Amino acid sequence: MRPLDGIVVVSLEHAIAAPFCTRQLADLGARVIKIERPGVGDFARAYDERVRGMSSHFVWVNRSKQSLTLDLKQERARDVLSKLIARADVLVQNLAPGAADRLGLSAATLRPRQPRLIVCDISGYGADGPYRDKKAYDLLIQSEAGFLSVTGTPEDPAKAGCSIADIAAGMYAYTGILAALLQRQRTGEGSRIDVSMLEALTEWMSYPLYYAFEGASAPERSGAAHATIYPYGPFEAGDGKTVMLGLQNEREWAAFCADVLRQPALATDPRFAANARRHANRVALRALILDAFRTLTAAEV
Repeated sequence: MRPLDGIVVVSLEHAIAAPFCTRQLADLGARVIKIERPGVGDFARAYDERVRGMSSHFVWVNRSKQSLTLDLKQERARDVLSKLIARADVLVQNLAPGAADRLGLSAATLRPRQPRLIVCDISGYGADGPYRDKKAYDLLIQSEAGFLSVTGTPEDPAKAGCSIADIAAGMYAYTGILAALLQRQRTGEGSRIDVSMLEALTEWMSYPLYYAFEGASAPERSGAAHATIYPYGPFEAGDGKTVMLGLQNEREWAAFCADVLRQPALATDPRFAANARRHANRVALRALILDAFRTLTAAEV
């Protein structure tokens, strides 16, 4: 038996954010019924043809679900959807802004007659505010949340290689639904959950925001290295291969000096005796590390 066996989720979803959320629910045993438009279905089906003719994105976020095609412009299809929702525990949607309201699928419309229903709305910018009617895509949200300001090299920003804004929103929606199911067990009442991609990724940006607290300088883009921790990132070994280091505390630093660099005294060198000092003196420290690595293969490091 899985944790969500017996839970029914109806999802009007496309792209990544909502499908990623509901796939987590399906993996835990929920019956997820994915509603798609006639003809093309979820447009993520056409992103590529890498998985035996199917889209890699679509296969990734839609396993374990049932799919139903409904033309919601037709009254009969809307009746079918209403009957499905009447038997559902959760309704998830990431339709274009305003579409759910026009279809009568808002929490304000549904929950008075179905108080145990959990309604989760996922959008780019949330239900309130000046951007509520705007469509959003992952790259736009990565830019607007400030993610590109700390990702890439000093010369060029870079987006993440996967859809992190969609993933962030999907994960917050997923955990919100789990919390709402627990709350319903205690109170008998459903909930309305509003998740925005921008809010989700802005939460992930909290460390850079606090780092720049009260007007301090923001962390710089540092490629595969870290903006504030050192040594952290790629270093070349003597055989030409790259080793990734990630030393985050004094115990690891002392062990690295003794066991890898064979220079235990470096651990207490005043220039490197704390992370802030190692980062401030990273040019000198990098030279010492690369000098020690010249006689070592990547495997030996």
